[in-house]
Formats: sequence, C-alpha cells, structure tokens
Amino acid sequence: LRTHQDETGAYLIDRDPTYFGPILNYLRHGKLIINKELAEEGVLEEAEFYNIASLVRLVKERIRDNENRTSQGPVKHVYRVLQCQEEELTQMVSTMSDGWKFEQLISIGSSYNYGNEDQAEFLCVVSRELNNSTNGIVKEPSEKAKILQERGSRM
Repeated sequence: LRTHQDETGAYLIDRDPTYFGPILNYLRHGKLIINKELAEEGVLEEAEFYNIASLVRLVKERIRDNENRTSQGPVKHVYRVLQCQEEELTQMVSTMSDGWKFEQLISIGSSYNYGNEDQAEFLCVVSRELNNSTNGIVKEPSEKAKILQERGSRM
C-alpha cells in the first residue's frame, strides 16, 4: 500500500471510511460495536490493515460465534411445568438457574387447607434452550438445576 504525505507531514491513508467507524470507536473506548449493516469481514480487514491485534482477535471471535450460531439452526427449547403452593412460589422462582427461565404462572385454585388458611396452588412454566453444549463440551447441570429437574419429573 502506498501512502502519501502532505506538506505538513500528515499521511493520507486511502481506505474505505465505512469500516473505519468501528475501528475508531474501539480505539476510543475499547469496545467492539459493529452496526448490523456492516460486514464483520470488512471490519476485520481494516483491523488487520491497522495491525490492531486485540481487535483482530475480537472480530475473529465474533465471526466464529456467528458462524456457530447459524450452523446450529433454530434454537429449540424444553419446557417444564412445576406445581407449587403459594408459599413455595418465591423460593422456586428465585432458585432457578443454569439457563432455566420463567415463562408463565397459572393459578389452579386453592385445593389444600392448612389450618384455617387456604393455600393457593400454581403451575409454574419454565423453559431452557435444548442445546446443552458449548463448543462440543457438555455442561453438567448444577445442584440447583438437578433439584428443579427432579421436581419437574415428579409432576
């Protein structure tokens, strides 16, 4: 690549300004932000041209992550329906972990009597992405997830 200097000693770099925005912002605040309309490969080309090794690594990781995401196809979910009483509801929702996400709460009335009080009964619907591996390494569920799975299997 040939560069030209003007009379003040400034260099003229003839590169596509479209892809320079993410480079400049990365140099300003250290974060990689690429608009959806921009091709990541173009940003990679510029990062390599300016020899910004840390940015080259980030852009390559992002490209690799996007390729992995698209090669896996649509995300599938597994759903569980957990039955609980009103007094257990807060604890159950607060202990969800390992990718389990609250979806819906359905009241099914108050079929239990404890002393003089009716306890409301609920169905709690939770979901989780079906793919349980990252880069081919299967993650073992934590103790909290095992308890949640055990409760769900008793339904």
